[in-house]
Amino acid sequence: MKVVDLRCGNGHGFEGWFGSEEEFQRQQEAGQVECPLCADRSVHRLPSAPRLNLSGARAPRSEAPSPGSATTASATPAAAEKPSGHELQAAWMQAMRQLVANTEDVGERFAHEARRIHYGETPQRGIRGQASADERAALAEEGIEVVSIHLPEALKGPMQ
Repeated sequence: MKVVDLRCGNGHGFEGWFGSEEEFQRQQEAGQVECPLCADRSVHRLPSAPRLNLSGARAPRSEAPSPGSATTASATPAAAEKPSGHELQAAWMQAMRQLVANTEDVGERFAHEARRIHYGETPQRGIRGQASADERAALAEEGIEVVSIHLPEALKGPMQ
């Protein structure tokens, strides 16, 4: 199994798992490799180095302040509380998975179904689907709120 660090044209970093280097190249040339966050197919491979742990040495740990010593504002954990880019991407993907799991895909009937729900012709439920810019504008004029979210192709199929 070949694990490759990738980045899309929008700056999202992610891993790709391939059977071999040749399989990665084949899929890349066929335009089958896409960002799981934004579906961008302008993906490039990041340089990576093998992880070698030859000496068994570990990075030195920072020492805890001694009793009675002063600490500064920069020593507070505020900086550690900011999520990393990978954590944000993982949270976004989890939110998209929940959206898929808790909504009904009505496809191109989205505008029609949104109206039926709004006017009480069918029970309230979460739906998702496709609507043109004109359809979204017409829904907004009728007071029907919709949110446009790009759902990557990887999340539209079976979840693994």
